[in-house]
Amino acid sequence: MKNEEMYVIVFESTHYAIAGESLLKNKGYKFNVIPTPREITHSCGLSIKFNSDDLENIEENMKYANILIKGIYKIQKIATNKVVEQIG
Repeated sequence: MKNEEMYVIVFESTHYAIAGESLLKNKGYKFNVIPTPREITHSCGLSIKFNSDDLENIEENMKYANILIKGIYKIQKIATNKVVEQIG
């Protein structure tokens, strides 16, 4: 089986998720808006999935723009299990 890895930003509110999406779009990052994974929180909401190469720059951009996030997570799918680690 193939191991997969993704990075996800979880926001304080939908308002901040939309602001984060706009910021990253304007800066030219490649990302996807996704429902917040249940492994992170059971509340509904939007998150942004992005490439690990952009981690530091995206985190800095969010702080500089005062976009409130709950956290940044690394999610690894290993076989049939998902391992979630908060990294920011």
